This record gives sequence, structure tokens and C-alpha cells, in this order.
Amino acid sequence: MSRTVICKKYQKELPGLTTPPLPGAAGQEIFETVSQQAWLEWMQHQTMIINEKQLNMMDLGARTYLSEQRSKFFNNEDFEQAEGYVPPSKES
Repeated sequence: MSRTVICKKYQKELPGLTTPPLPGAAGQEIFETVSQQAWLEWMQHQTMIINEKQLNMMDLGARTYLSEQRSKFFNNEDFEQAEGYVPPSKES
């Protein structure tokens, strides 16, 4: 049986990640409180932000910015959107 977590983004029990996605305390917190679904959505969104803003991941400022956006994303706060991006309709 797969591991489940109470996802802080969706406020319900969902399948969790199999391992912490990042080293240290931040990765452990995500592992314990973020669902696999929310993490995959963040990864797609993060890629759009990196490409749109042409972020250099060697730059500490860019990594800090992404960390702040990740926190906002998982806590359902206002987070940066890619310019002109329209999320897919849920009515498929």
C-alpha cells in the first residue's frame, strides 16, 4: 500500500512522495505534508517560471526566489504565474 499524507495544498489525504525531494529540513517537510500530485504540479510550474524568467539556477537569488514561490504554491497563497499562461480547464 502506498504512503499517504494530508496534503497542505489540497487539504485532503492523498498519496505521498516516496522519498524527500530535497535535502535537509525543507525536503523533509515537503515529504511529510505535500502529496505526489501537488509536487508534480509544482515541478511543472517551476519549469515554466525558470524558462519564462530565464532564471540561472547557479544564482542564489534565483534559488531563493523559487523557494519562496514553492512555499506560496503549497500554502495556496498568490504565487508567480508565467505571463500569458492559462491553466487547463477542469471540464475535460
